Amino acid sequence: MELALYTALLIICMVLITLVVIQARTAGMTNSDSSSIYRTRRGLEKTLHQATIVLAAVFLLLSLITSLPIFGSAG
Repeated sequence: MELALYTALLIICMVLITLVVIQARTAGMTNSDSSSIYRTRRGLEKTLHQATIVLAAVFLLLSLITSLPIFGSAG
């Protein structure tokens, strides 16, 4: 059980890093005029944004669960 939680935490961490890097890369490729600062996300950009939020929440929850005393080493 403990190994599965740590493995899930590691996989979610890697996916979360990838999503953040993809979002940072696509943000620089947008139009550079001042009107594009306040725009709504649409399509794939919106999906990536929502997936990042969900994975960050799951990562936080798994981190809190694995920090419980029942998952500490016994010796």
